[in-house]
Amino acid sequence: MAKKLVIKVTAGADAPERCSQAFTVAAVAVASGVEVSLWLTGESSWFALPGRAAEFELPHAAPLPDLLDSILAGGGITLCTQCAARREITEKDVLEGVRIAGAQVFVQEIMGEETQALVY
Repeated sequence: MAKKLVIKVTAGADAPERCSQAFTVAAVAVASGVEVSLWLTGESSWFALPGRAAEFELPHAAPLPDLLDSILAGGGITLCTQCAARREITEKDVLEGVRIAGAQVFVQEIMGEETQALVY
């Protein structure tokens, strides 16, 4: 089993099932003791902002704020640099614990030994 799981989520409210799946897998992995790095890109970038996860709704899915809190508590969340810039999101805007980083950091993470990468 991979010792680290890197998940890139590109979907937000535009594709709620795919988005929820990414957050659910990340939260379950954290709860299972796996080192998790969740990357917010594309429309999921908005969830780096306070209150945005609470606006997300999907029937029969765990509440996104709860999943986000559990990932932040035991894993890492990164907002894509370019995605943030396109949405005029800065480091002062994001939730505590969310970092902003670019493709070089993403590639470095996914190329690590015993690392599994998933994209949703």
